[in-house]
Amino acid sequence: MYNNIISEQKGQIEYITINRPKQMNALNKETIEELHNAFKSADEKSDVGVIILTGSGDKAFVAGADIKEFADFTIAQGGELAMKGQEILLSFMENLSTPIIAAVNGFALGGGLELAMASHIRVASTNARMGLPEVSLGVIPGYGGTQRLAQLVGRGKANEMVFTAGMIKADDALSWGLVNHVVEPDELIAKAEDIAGRILKNSGSAIRSAIKAINANYTDGVNGFDVEIEEFGKCFGTDDFKEGTTAFMEKRKANFRK
Repeated sequence: MYNNIISEQKGQIEYITINRPKQMNALNKETIEELHNAFKSADEKSDVGVIILTGSGDKAFVAGADIKEFADFTIAQGGELAMKGQEILLSFMENLSTPIIAAVNGFALGGGLELAMASHIRVASTNARMGLPEVSLGVIPGYGGTQRLAQLVGRGKANEMVFTAGMIKADDALSWGLVNHVVEPDELIAKAEDIAGRILKNSGSAIRSAIKAINANYTDGVNGFDVEIEEFGKCFGTDDFKEGTTAFMEKRKANFRK
């Protein structure tokens, strides 16, 4: 079905693996389109509650973009590349109603780190190395990296990472707030699955509302408090709200559907 990725469902989790090990899982146009389709397909499955995204092998999550695809682009083509990449994949991921957990194994550089940052939660292996090296090529991050990095780690650290084009280790990424957890490489997927399992115990419809409300805080021209109020109100009309409150009063565990 796909040439560059593997997408498979196990239980209520969809596992999406970027599978270009010879290219260090670098993002090219076809891979971006395949990832879009895989995320869209997983989000539409009624029995999938969490997506885990990772890279094949143990060297790289995604080591960057496929530079040879755009090395001779014009100004207009460069702008279109960034716009389409953000629209088709990065912003699409961020606003997906199914939570995405990025399991960052090895290098997450350039477009790879941008891919991880567009995910809702990030878990990294101890051998992970992260950075946005674009200025060393005479360009800047174009898939939302300048925006999401500053949101996650603050302006000063984002400036340092972008301006120096350097990499940081997993422990630094954890202390800076760039990732949620750091574990040994052989524990990476298990940690992502543990988080996924805890998510799956809760209301899928409420999580979808939470994603909208949290993202609203980072959307220009949108009042996040207003979105929260609206989404909070919508929850009262869901079957999950009825089940959750009934289960609480009956002192039992809620049985939610996606």
